[in-house]
Parts: sequence; structure tokens; C-alpha cells
Amino acid sequence: MTAAARDISVGLDIEVQTPTELEMQIAVARVPGIRLDEELAVTLDGEPVELEELVDPLGARIHRMQLTPGDLEVSYRAAVETGGGATPVTPHDRSVYLRPSRYAESDRFFALVGSQFDRSLPAAELAREVVGFVASRLRYVPGVSDVNDSAIDTLLDGAGVCRDYAHLTIAILRALNIPARLAAVYAPGLSPMDFHAVAEALIDGEWVVLDATRLAPRQSLVRIATGRDAADTAFLDNHGGSILLRSYRILATVRGDLAVDDGAGLVRLP
Repeated sequence: MTAAARDISVGLDIEVQTPTELEMQIAVARVPGIRLDEELAVTLDGEPVELEELVDPLGARIHRMQLTPGDLEVSYRAAVETGGGATPVTPHDRSVYLRPSRYAESDRFFALVGSQFDRSLPAAELAREVVGFVASRLRYVPGVSDVNDSAIDTLLDGAGVCRDYAHLTIAILRALNIPARLAAVYAPGLSPMDFHAVAEALIDGEWVVLDATRLAPRQSLVRIATGRDAADTAFLDNHGGSILLRSYRILATVRGDLAVDDGAGLVRLP
């Protein structure tokens, strides 16, 4: 089944304060079955910037640039169509995505899952229960967390934003012996519009998308990057100098009607 076409536009306004190497992950991932018409323009003080594109095995694209001080302007637009192809699963996935990671320290959740969940349930049912648990324990509160907060911090605080929901979901799933990872996405229907983060779980040989925030339909999401947690999927990574992100804008829409997501079904993210 082919999903409705989606349109993405992004603008970044960045002050480069000292010479630096900047890496950016905002382009739509090149994954099986995707059809993509896109344009990326980057200028520093009005002059085009040379970009080096790095593509990871899951299709995420990092654009690396060497910058001197000045005003950096980034403009990206994409028209996206996806078919029904599933995200490939490799034997390596189970090993990588069961391990504790920087923001999803699953080894600290074994006692919790032992008291909260019935491990004998099928993986799909356990995943739905984890999403329900996270949704019931957290409040969506922008600004309450920071970039250093992990899944344990989020559970103790009882609040966070999309990446916090995703990290807690991932940590609990891994503690239940279900491989899980984070996907950075564009999310038509999200309000206010922003970059969004969701969890993916390996269930019955397929990666399925889980979102305890329930802020946007999973059927319309567009993958940007995939990793163990947010450390692998940041939209900007600055190395060696200093920058100031003055503003950014994101718009993600579908052509036609936005999907209705009941939260119960298993949805694949291309």
C-alpha cells in the first residue's frame, strides 16, 4: 500500500561564531521503496557552502561542512512518496538494539519490568503495554527536560518531550528482551510543528513504530535518521567551534487527508 505523498520544508538560521565543522541530519533518509524529489541549499554570508554527504547503512544522510564565522542559512524541501516496503532487518540488529545506550540505560530497568509486565505475553502485546505504561506515567511538558536527561531521569521526573518518551519506551522494551531503537522523523499533524522522535521495536521479524506521545499519526511519519538513541540522530552536531541556532522552521504535511491512528495496530515506518 502506498502512503499519501508528504511535503517537507525546513529552514535554519545559524550564527557561526568561530571556525567549526558542522554536521547536519535534516534530509529525508534514503530507504527502500522511497521516491524523493528534494533540494538542499546552504549559504554562508550569501555564498554557497560545499557539502560532504555521508550515508549510513540505514539510509540516514549527514551533511558535513567546514565553516568560518558568518551567517549560515539552510533551506531544505522534499516531496516524499513511499511504497509498502519494510525496513530491512539484519542479524546484527538484535545485538545492537538490545544493549543499554547513553539515553536508554535498559540495564537499570530490569526490576521495574519484572514488577510491571508479564514477560510471557507475545512481543506485540508487550509493546502495546509498554506504550500504555509510558503514556500513563509521563506528561508532555516542553522545557522540563534537557539534552542530558536519560530514560531514568524521565521516569523520575514524570514529564518530558518526544525524545524522552521514546527513550523511556526503548529502555523498557530492551529490558523486556525486545530490541528497540530511536527514529528521528518528520511528523505531519504534529502541533506545534517540530522535529519528532519515536521508538521502533523489532516484533515478529519486522521493525514497527511506537509513539507514546500520540501526537501525530504514525502512518504519515517520514524517517530522517535511526540510531540507538538521540545521540545518533541529532539534527545538528558541532565539532570544534561554536554556533548559535537563532531560529528554525519546519513544515510537514500530507497531500489529502491525514491518517487516523487508533494507536493499537502495528505500523511500519519506511
